[in-house]
Amino acid sequence: MDHILKKYCPRIEFDSYEDFYANFKINVPSDFNFGFDVVDEWASVEPEKPALLWCNDAGEERLFTFTDISRLSNRTANAFSKLGIGKGDVVMCIMRRRWEYWVIASALCKLGAIVIPASLQLTTHDIEYRANACQVKMMVCVDDDYVCSQVEGALDASQSIAYIVCAAGKREGWLSFDELIADEPDSFMRPTGDAGVTSKDIMLIYFTSGTTGNPKPVMHNFAHPLGHILTAKYWQQVRENCLHMSVTDSGWAKFGWGKIYGQWIAGATIFCYDMDKFVPTKLLQRMQDYKLTTFCAPPTMYRFMLQEDVAAYDLSSIQNFATAGEPLNAEVTIKWEKLTGKKIREGFGQTEGPVLVATYPWIEPKPGSMGKPSPLLNIKLLDDDGFEVEDGEEGAICITGLKEAYPPGLFVGYYGMPDATEETVGGEYYNLHDMAWRESQGYVSFVGRNDDVIKCSGYRISPFEVESALVKHDAVIECAVTAAPDPIRGLVVKATVVLASGYTPSPELTKELQTFVKKETAPYKYPRIVEYVDELPKTIGGKIKRKEIRMEDGITE
Repeated sequence: MDHILKKYCPRIEFDSYEDFYANFKINVPSDFNFGFDVVDEWASVEPEKPALLWCNDAGEERLFTFTDISRLSNRTANAFSKLGIGKGDVVMCIMRRRWEYWVIASALCKLGAIVIPASLQLTTHDIEYRANACQVKMMVCVDDDYVCSQVEGALDASQSIAYIVCAAGKREGWLSFDELIADEPDSFMRPTGDAGVTSKDIMLIYFTSGTTGNPKPVMHNFAHPLGHILTAKYWQQVRENCLHMSVTDSGWAKFGWGKIYGQWIAGATIFCYDMDKFVPTKLLQRMQDYKLTTFCAPPTMYRFMLQEDVAAYDLSSIQNFATAGEPLNAEVTIKWEKLTGKKIREGFGQTEGPVLVATYPWIEPKPGSMGKPSPLLNIKLLDDDGFEVEDGEEGAICITGLKEAYPPGLFVGYYGMPDATEETVGGEYYNLHDMAWRESQGYVSFVGRNDDVIKCSGYRISPFEVESALVKHDAVIECAVTAAPDPIRGLVVKATVVLASGYTPSPELTKELQTFVKKETAPYKYPRIVEYVDELPKTIGGKIKRKEIRMEDGITE
């Protein structure tokens, strides 16, 4: 039991949060590789250990042991190697929740290649930008008409893409994943020398939205999975050989948080429901029928489930409920506890790292609070001058001490952007630019981001991207995109629009603008609210005062 954990954590049991914070450590081997040292190691010591239980709305179900994942990933590594994929090559995967993603991600680790997990909602423009920013060599995609057509549309402008591979189906002009790996051997020799990887080599790139400019390519090295021991073992509280479910698809950092790295290191079995769309009653039914042990979902999903008869489902097998992705409203966890007998344990972090603040096992969940800081990351709340604030005062959440001990799991910079990397993580601390305050007992509460990124239904949305899409429409002369309150989703995207001459506000125009945005960028970013104004509030310098718009909508800073 705890075989893998004990290899990397000198101590795994603790008596209190204080004991945990002071004494938790992670040993990072210089050549750590998740594919060999976790997937293959479990297959070696416990060949029948369950790794993944996958099902979908079509009634399909498959159980994979670590031996299955090991062999399939070895066959995949052999096949990809023949295509010239090796150390440092970049592969983008748009796989939804297909079981093949776990196989492919493990194989790319073994090859020393870099994976970019991507959303199936990306447009041709999104794919072009990502492919050219990182010189993507291969695309591996689920057999989906929309996804594949967007990829095909991006090929002419994305000259680095040498191969397009279709998984879970066949398409004309695409290589078949099933056929590629069909005749490959079940074994794959660990690369050594220059072909082998170190824990400091780049393993993973996520694209994350900021307030200005295009999404940035966030780099994680091969030590990154070890950082998620904090996320899985101690916040989500996964149990060895028990089913854990995190509700997300493979294109988001939440997948790395909840559906592969820390969970498999801790020996848990991933439960994946590859849903066609989120239907609260269907999710509740599977939570009951499969007798999950631990569960994690964004607050929005808890809110939608609370619109149903939660008490009609037997969720007693679930020992720990967790949430992250956006602030959790206190009334949600109060209602959830009333119906299930268990509180929801909140966690906080970013695409850039593992869980940073969380309600750990020794901490009583406090509605409205994220919990207490994680060990290893030296979390401090700092003012604008870099000094730690007092209890009760607001400060920016910062990861400090980077020069002394760079924590495993934290991103190491932006791909191809050395100046931005140096500016962000080249100093003594990394400033998340998220504001919080700490009370005397050590609980940390989220205040808000000190810029304009919108957190909506678990997504992070850049206003710049949505505004850039809107102003391409002839009717829009300028606009401001902000968050607006919503009783179910918490926050939704709102566009405040100044129309060009000759256009007048109407429901038809609103629908047209929403549809236009869905085609220009990922559909989840479209404005659910469109308000028409004669002019936008601006500073003397001409900058749009988004804060004023948010406050008029009842969102206080």
